[in-house]
Formats: sequence, structure tokens, C-alpha cells
Amino acid sequence: MLNIFTLASGRLFQEEIESLEELAKFQPIWVDLESPTLEEKRWVKQHFGLSIPEDAMDEDIEESARFYEEDNGELHIRSDFLIDDDDTPRAVRVAFILNLINPDLKSKGVLFSIHDEDVPVFRLLRMRARRMPGLIADAREVLLKLFDADAEYSADALEGVHDALEAVSAKVLKGDVTDELAGEALATIARQEDLNGRIRRNVMDTRRAVSFMMRSKMLNAEQFEEARQILRDIDSLDSHTGFLFDKINFLMDATVGFININQNKIIKIFSVASVALLPPTLIASIYGMNFQHMPELAQRWGYPYALVVMVASALVPMWYFRRRGWLK
Repeated sequence: MLNIFTLASGRLFQEEIESLEELAKFQPIWVDLESPTLEEKRWVKQHFGLSIPEDAMDEDIEESARFYEEDNGELHIRSDFLIDDDDTPRAVRVAFILNLINPDLKSKGVLFSIHDEDVPVFRLLRMRARRMPGLIADAREVLLKLFDADAEYSADALEGVHDALEAVSAKVLKGDVTDELAGEALATIARQEDLNGRIRRNVMDTRRAVSFMMRSKMLNAEQFEEARQILRDIDSLDSHTGFLFDKINFLMDATVGFININQNKIIKIFSVASVALLPPTLIASIYGMNFQHMPELAQRWGYPYALVVMVASALVPMWYFRRRGWLK
């Protein structure tokens, strides 16, 4: 899918392109390619003179090669954007190519973005740009606003992680934790820990991309200050992810502790039962010996007497354990 975005009256307008002739009618500042076909790549090359690298979407590209500048002035940035899906939170690799000095283009520059699936941050920026005139002025502003929206998206995801952990905390810390509830709590904690780790990696990647933009001297004074504000926001998110990791570890330890308590209660029952049955076992073993005059035969009430003694010898330890509070 090939979408282009043009500026008109300070607003960002989107057009879906279906032919090369239709593409030639516009002067976009942002060209977005979602799962582009070979034909769409050919249109971009013919109209803009841009060849999209074959490894633009490779996941195994070296970290040191994700930010670089070509000899012709093109800036290449490969950055990951978070998708906070309830089932499978994940990161989507997006390749950016910022063309600022192509003499064939009459605009202030064009930003090209290539990705395999729709990114929520892109939708957020499109909605804001339509509703807020003057939000975007050129291609550099589009890229900077995308990273700004990505930081806000990560902040919203962190709020969701915090709310989920608060719900788990309210269930776990009330004290009465069953094995079923503990299993659900552990599953929720594991999911939030995975999401928190992905958010931390995402903000780290965003920090690197914004820092590269600042080092490349492509931003004006106002944009440079905005980039510094984005980095400050990311620093605050970084510290909050550390707090959430500590909370996750605490809830994990607390939940595992309650599981151990439940298991100890079961072991305690077997321990009490085995101790209480030791005296009856001793009496039964004595009465089972081959005496010359067996007590159960020499007396009329031998067997009933033995049974009464065995039951009494079992009840006395149970009474003592209950009095000491060991059965509670």
C-alpha cells in the first residue's frame, strides 16, 4: 500500500496512490509504504529517483548500521515501534529515508517510511495532523513528531502495565491466595514483565534515533529544542520502567511465597498425621508380637481394650497440637 501526505493550509492530508500517473499529481512531504509491492517501489524510483534498499526491513541488521548518511545526503534510520497488542505485544521495524536535497523535488524534502504492518503511532500522528493546523511544517518535522508520538505511546503502555500490576497487587496482598489465583497472578505478571521489557527497549531505540537526528545537524533551533524535550521525556519513562521492574519482582516473590505457604500447609497436615499415628502404631506392634500369653487372648476384652488405647493415643497428640495452635 502506497500512501502520500501533503501539506495544505497547515494540515496534513492523506492520499492513497494506485498508479504512477496519480503519484505525479502531488508534491508530498511524506511517502508511506506499507508492505510495498515491487510495482510500488518502481513508482517511487521513477518519480523520486529513490531506490529502496533490499535490506530495509531486515531484522538481523547490525545495530551500528541502523543510522547512517549517504554520500548524496540521504539520511537512513531504522527504528522499532511498539504495538501494544493484548495478545502478543511486539515491535515493528520501520525504515526511514529522509531526502532533503534532491533538486528534482520542489518541496522542502520528503520522508519515506517502509514497514510491513500498520503502526499505531502513525495513525496517532495522522489524526493529530488533521486536527491541529501548523503541527507539521516539513519532512523533518514529520519524523520528529513520529518519535514524539512514539514516546507518548510508550507512556500510555506503561500506564496500562501499572494498572494491571495494581489489580494483581490488590488480589495478592489481601492474604487469602489460592493456587488458582496465584497461577492467574503469575501469568499476568509474566505478561506485564514482557511488555515492560519491550517498552524499555523501544524507548532506548527512540532515544538513539532522536540523538542521531540531533548529531546530524538536520534540525533547526526550534526542532532541536523539541528533540531535547523528547529525550527528557524518554529519560522519565526509563526511570519508570525501572520502578515497574522492581514492582514486578516484588509481586512475583509475594505470589511465589503464598504458593509456598499453601504447599507448607499440605505438608503440615501429613506431618501432624504421621506424628499422631506413631503411638497407635507402637501399640499395634506390641499387641502383634508373639507372647507366650497374648494379652488379647488372656483377657475377655483384650481386643476392644487395645482399640480404645490406640484411639486414645492418637487423640491425645491431636489435642495437644490443637492447643498449641499448630492445626490452624
